[in-house]
Amino acid sequence: MRQESGRSMIEMLGVLAIMGVITVGAIGMISTAMRTQKLTTVNDQVVQMVTLVRSLHGEYDDFSNMNGAKIFGAIGMSNANPYGGTYELAVDPANPRQFLVTINGLSQSDCESLVAKAWSDSVGYQMSAGKNGGAVGDCKDENGKNVVQITYGE
Repeated sequence: MRQESGRSMIEMLGVLAIMGVITVGAIGMISTAMRTQKLTTVNDQVVQMVTLVRSLHGEYDDFSNMNGAKIFGAIGMSNANPYGGTYELAVDPANPRQFLVTINGLSQSDCESLVAKAWSDSVGYQMSAGKNGGAVGDCKDENGKNVVQITYGE
């Protein structure tokens, strides 16, 4: 009898199974990295918006004349967020010495993450002595229509 060389079908299936397990693990890590990147981007953009609003309105006692469209133009960024929704800037109707940053178009899990995040310079965070994250949102919609609102000012 001749001795045959080569790979058997079982060996090939074993290699494919190992490659499948590695691929599934890599996809999970990539998904986590992308989610973390979006959260970081939102944080950076909100900080940039808040800083500019404060610098533009620092000489006034209130934000009643704030124009969200002009703020985005001055920053040089659009009001689109990484989740496919938008940012909105508005004066708090209950207190003209405060302004609201609204993040629209969030999935349920992203909404919950942003509500739980510590927005350290926000009114809610400061008033609670750091016990609350500072953002509010109703994160019950499963279709990417959740909204988070953060209040800044005095």
